[in-house]
Amino acid sequence: MKKIISSLAALALAFTCTCEAFAQGEKQDALKLYLSGNYKEAIEVCEQEINTNPNNMDSYSVLCWALIANKQYREAEEHATNARKINSYDTRLIEVQGEAKYFLGKNNEALTLFQRYIANVPENGSRVGRVYYYMGEIYIKQARYEHADISFTAAVRSEPSREYWWARLGYAREMASDWKNAIAAYDKALTLNPSQYDATRGKARCQTHIQ
Repeated sequence: MKKIISSLAALALAFTCTCEAFAQGEKQDALKLYLSGNYKEAIEVCEQEINTNPNNMDSYSVLCWALIANKQYREAEEHATNARKINSYDTRLIEVQGEAKYFLGKNNEALTLFQRYIANVPENGSRVGRVYYYMGEIYIKQARYEHADISFTAAVRSEPSREYWWARLGYAREMASDWKNAIAAYDKALTLNPSQYDATRGKARCQTHIQ
């Protein structure tokens, strides 16, 4: 009888470990699915994880990233808002909530969240570059071109191979009548991609002011 009980206990332990391993693997799969561009599948996996553990901030983060990548901005905003009711200090959720609001046109709310994110993460954070880029776009819409220059400069410092970001930096400087520095930014965009249309047109416009 003792042997039977011992065997049953061992089986139960093995089953528990297997379930835990499966859950961990599922969580890793969600991130892997997101990174590989399988956004719908990542969303499904994360929703299953959250149903199992409603306090799983990792699952909420990947879920919101995948929703935004899949252009489901309202759903991303809703889930990020709900997740921040559980933990309002999670910088991943602060950032992704800002992204959702940005794409929904809620620029002031997005800007506040982006500023909070930047104040609380290292400069080499994985999403810092894109946050500065979004901030730059918001400042362009608000005609705050010097602020846009600062934001886009920080964005390209974080991710210098982004040709379009360089072109937007050039545009911010052009709108501030900083012709020479605008051309320098446009030139950098054209170095990365000689056929970059916005940079080509922008550089030509600026050159008419300094000849």
